[in-house]
Amino acid sequence: MTEMPPPIETRVTRLFGLKYPIIQAGMVWTSGANLAIASANAGILGLVGAGSMTPELLRDQIQKTRERARGAWGVNLPVFYRHAEEMAKVIIEEKAPVVFTSGGSPKKFTPAFKEAGARVAHVTPNPSLALKCEGAGVDAVVVEGFEAGGHDGRDELTTMVLLPQARDLVQIPLIAAGGIATGRQMAAAFALGAEAVQVGSRFAASAEATCHENFKQAVVKAGEADTFLTLKKMMPVRILKNPFFQKVQEAEDRGASVEELSGLLGRGRARRGMLEGDVEEGELEIGQVAGMIHEILPVSEIVRRMVNEFLATLSALAPRAPDRP
Repeated sequence: MTEMPPPIETRVTRLFGLKYPIIQAGMVWTSGANLAIASANAGILGLVGAGSMTPELLRDQIQKTRERARGAWGVNLPVFYRHAEEMAKVIIEEKAPVVFTSGGSPKKFTPAFKEAGARVAHVTPNPSLALKCEGAGVDAVVVEGFEAGGHDGRDELTTMVLLPQARDLVQIPLIAAGGIATGRQMAAAFALGAEAVQVGSRFAASAEATCHENFKQAVVKAGEADTFLTLKKMMPVRILKNPFFQKVQEAEDRGASVEELSGLLGRGRARRGMLEGDVEEGELEIGQVAGMIHEILPVSEIVRRMVNEFLATLSALAPRAPDRP
């Protein structure tokens, strides 16, 4: 067994009880119990992604995660999700120890989750909104640049710009997300004020991710410019370029209405691509960093490589005493 690197302590690792300051993002059709368990057992925070589940399936996945996870785990809940109210009840009933919310106001569920004893973080794409998250009583805030896969903010702020502005505004622990898949990028995020990173795309291309193998292969084959932020008239989403994307882009370029775009998208398009493996006509949500992902690996190996590279980068950047004449 390959030896894991030494623990790294930050306010985020202390908050959630982690060995390493990395959060495995909650992703639709991708982060079920298997991925959350593997992440927790590798010393990072594993999140079950509720955004593509029914309340019954979420309960099942929480229970499986609790039984097998040896480390920290939780649930990611998109506030805008049509089942959000029911999901919140399940999360509280099952006593999930950590909840990350996204895609809506942090005020909606934070008080109830905290009253139930959970640690709560909220994901936001804007520095001013990060300050509002702090005011809403969350324990940590995730600031996500629009390099990220899936649904992104309309302001199109990059992680490099978003992160330091948020750090200047908030006092609570800050987690960086969007365009982070390596230890070098993790080190850059820490230099800009993060105390942990949330990683999605790199874990989508892991052995334990529940998405289809065709989707994983499409991610590792992606080039440096093979994702695009589209459907901006609806809810902006970053996806891989494929025949479905081309249809959407052609419609947007000629000024298609929201109604026409909604009809083109239909229902279940992300499931079709990410879970069922239709890489031609499915919606393939993934981040810009896909161009840096070249192989499918076990979660433990992804974490090991990322943390070792992070530590090596910090060591290389550390100032050294000048040579004596």
